[in-house]
Amino acid sequence: MPSSNLFSKFKTTLYKNYGENPGNMLVHTGVLGWILSSLAQVSAVVFNDKIPKEQKSFLIPQEIADAAVNIISFYLITSSFKKLASKLVSTGKLTTKPIKEFLNKNKVTDKIGNYDFNIENLPNFKDIKGEYKPFKNGIDVIASTIGSIISCNIITPVVRNQYASKKQKQALARMNVNTQQLKSPRGISIEDYQKMASMKHSGSLKI
Repeated sequence: MPSSNLFSKFKTTLYKNYGENPGNMLVHTGVLGWILSSLAQVSAVVFNDKIPKEQKSFLIPQEIADAAVNIISFYLITSSFKKLASKLVSTGKLTTKPIKEFLNKNKVTDKIGNYDFNIENLPNFKDIKGEYKPFKNGIDVIASTIGSIISCNIITPVVRNQYASKKQKQALARMNVNTQQLKSPRGISIEDYQKMASMKHSGSLKI
């Protein structure tokens, strides 16, 4: 059946790309989550008839910019944590007792921690692969999880809020300059319109 073949190909592709590297899967699914969330947020502004066109003209670019900050900072921070953890394992700085014994046996302990040293490149790596791969995958997952938590709860909100604050000031400055040229949208006063815009951006600064 076509559907079963499609699912089988999907499983094969998933295993090929993430079967031995679950840390990457966490990073990529996290980025995908941010993208979908951002699309929903932008769509909510675009298709909301209660938001005046004048207000949409700066809200939409603002939401897109916020989305870019969220996605880029999340990816950079989480993938950096994962890469650092992988490097510590591959160079032998993070290890287990069997791996350490393997390194001692192969007399390469003097290379432990060197940037260009990689346990996986040793001629008899297959002898320790069964111990090494699960350990490395586990460290990758832990590092990716820690990176995503720090990104989502600390760094990304701070970066986004600073950017949003800057854009808020620019948007309000433009509104003040063009106040005399604007018409009150949908029966509200210019003052109320400015107040609504200010409240919208102030709300976006909350973590």
